[in-house]
Amino acid sequence: LWKKHRKIITPAFHFKILEQFIEVFESNAKILIESLKKEVGKTSSNISPYIKLCTLDIICETAMGTSVNAQVNSESEYVRSVNEICRIITYRIFNPFLHYTIPYILTKHYREEKRCSRCIRGYVNSVISKKKAELEDNERTDDSQDEIGIKKRLVFLDLILQENNKLNDKQIEDEVNTFMFAGLDTTAPALSFAMFSLAENPQIQKSAVDELQEIFSDDWSRATTLKDLQNMKYLEAVIKETLRIYPSLPFYSRQLQEDIVYDGMTFPKDLDLVIFAYGIHRNPELFPEPLRFLPERFLTDNIGKKFPYGYIPFSAGPRNCL
Repeated sequence: LWKKHRKIITPAFHFKILEQFIEVFESNAKILIESLKKEVGKTSSNISPYIKLCTLDIICETAMGTSVNAQVNSESEYVRSVNEICRIITYRIFNPFLHYTIPYILTKHYREEKRCSRCIRGYVNSVISKKKAELEDNERTDDSQDEIGIKKRLVFLDLILQENNKLNDKQIEDEVNTFMFAGLDTTAPALSFAMFSLAENPQIQKSAVDELQEIFSDDWSRATTLKDLQNMKYLEAVIKETLRIYPSLPFYSRQLQEDIVYDGMTFPKDLDLVIFAYGIHRNPELFPEPLRFLPERFLTDNIGKKFPYGYIPFSAGPRNCL
């Protein structure tokens, strides 16, 4: 089943599709910057909530084509439900007793989870219905461009719906929610750790700023282009180094499709193996001075070729992150 779904949704992550959303990324980043200005001058600040709301805005706009305005209205029912679901999942993970179904369904957390799930499903299904109606209308009128002839931007949901009923409504809802929660729970922590690492390393922060000043020539008001992003080599290295030290997915599992023998031991078919990316990324044989935040290692070394499975922040293999 996952192979079928993967084949359907992979085109939605084509580079050309993502390029269309630079404007969305930038507009929401500007709101984030204005929000963070309130924290200037404080001895310490928790920036994670700000980044999470920004990430939610971006993901909803790119996945569903809707603006939930989480950064402006963090108390809306949908935004509160998403945040509460994330909190409950984390709480349950760190409470082993609640891993069992029967004790969990007796708690207030279970009841709150169900309430939030209904809210999220209701919102997503309403968007799906609206998008379906728009798609049918566009097919009748050939309305694929705006008033001045520019091709309309297609979001993740549009691209899935165009697959001619290859997925039913429940599967579409599941894919949208997976996209949203998977993106939120990985992107937001990665950005938070990147900013934390820059704050801890002022010289590296200065190098990143110098690169941006060179690209924008101090004209910070102009729109960001794809070429600008491609020229941010040092900033890209900062992000890669962040994901090395603080991978958003510290571990993940894979199930063996056949018996394998490794280091004299037999691992039987259907065994679940846990890949510990956090530990692999801190292996001094792969990364000298592994605890040191050193973006330059991604500028000078082709780590992917030297160690094909030594750097795996997005997992690896056919089921890697899109």
